[in-house]
Amino acid sequence: MDPQQQQHLAGIAAGFMGIFFLFGIAIAAFAVFLFWRIFTKAGLSGPLALLVLVPGVGWIIALCILAFSEWPVTPIPSAPYYPPVYPPPAPPTL
Repeated sequence: MDPQQQQHLAGIAAGFMGIFFLFGIAIAAFAVFLFWRIFTKAGLSGPLALLVLVPGVGWIIALCILAFSEWPVTPIPSAPYYPPVYPPPAPPTL
């Protein structure tokens, strides 16, 4: 393989590495966003989502915090009763 072919292959490899790096950054940012939303809805601090960025054990720690913490439960507000506009049809008579 001549040096010009090696340079072309090195350029292609560098381009792919850059694309994979940007894709990895996008996936990590999306994961932090999702965990931030989950932590805030669970009544915990949002920055706990940054634990996801810790290599290897970050996901496990974040999931353990979510699994074993007390989540505030708020009752669902009851909807007002609206009577039907038309009465239901009468049952058939025999």
